[in-house]
Amino acid sequence: MAHHHHDHAHHHHHASGHDRAFAIGAALNVGFVVAEIGLGLVANSMALLADAAHNLGDILGLLLGWGAAWLTRRPPGGRRTYGWGRSSILAALLNATILLIGVGGIGVEAVRRLVAPSAVDEPIVMAIAAVGILINGATALLFMRGRGEDINIRSQFLHMTTDAAVSASVVVAGALIWITGWLWLDPVVSLGIGAVVVGATWGLLRESIDLAMDAVPNGVAQDEVGDYLASVPGVLEVHDLHIWGLSTTQTALTAHLVCNDPAAERSLHDVTTVLRDRFGIGHATLQIETDADAELCRLRPHDVV
Repeated sequence: MAHHHHDHAHHHHHASGHDRAFAIGAALNVGFVVAEIGLGLVANSMALLADAAHNLGDILGLLLGWGAAWLTRRPPGGRRTYGWGRSSILAALLNATILLIGVGGIGVEAVRRLVAPSAVDEPIVMAIAAVGILINGATALLFMRGRGEDINIRSQFLHMTTDAAVSASVVVAGALIWITGWLWLDPVVSLGIGAVVVGATWGLLRESIDLAMDAVPNGVAQDEVGDYLASVPGVLEVHDLHIWGLSTTQTALTAHLVCNDPAAERSLHDVTTVLRDRFGIGHATLQIETDADAELCRLRPHDVV
């Protein structure tokens, strides 16, 4: 007879504490992008418009992340027995995709400007980019807390930090153009911005895709989890072990444990407590099997799903 045990003491790392950060960050960036686009057109600066396009993507990313944080807090119901936790994974995935698409557009225009450089109003470029350093830096600080546990929050922190660095590079480029008159610096800085964004976003995109494809979340040592379960007194074998992300903060596990000791089943509460506290796996489902059950289990080989 198979026995099931669920750890119901889920530890949800709700992003409700970041609602204010999302609201303030979105408002600051909307105002900044409007000013940046207007002045970028006046100054005829591709670097400034490139920065504005990137910030526009971040506004969308902030709104997506905010919506996902809200959805994640909704309780399970109806057909959504796990709730809406995966919306945070989709938000991080969309955020990374939007940024990379934006970078592609920036790169095409920058190459065009590199072939045919245009005059730039350096003082306007430097002034608006300096404001960008302050706004993006302040927004990044709002997302410092919690960035280690949630890639949705980390994506916001990463993008705002990147923006602050990008704005700093625009200030430097404006100063150099003012001093040297080298107009090609503007598109070169735009390409540099694109390279920075791609580098900063690639890891986020890969991790988001992994979570969307039910890969073992980063930070969870699958081999160590398997070794721990196998070391539980009375457990002879572990098979059909699966670990995946329910959201960007919650991790689930299922496994079949072959046991020869009835006392092993009584220790399952302790096992799920260790899984939660040591490995960060808050939703564990363990199935106990005897040797006879295991012989009949169709999920016994490791290569069977």
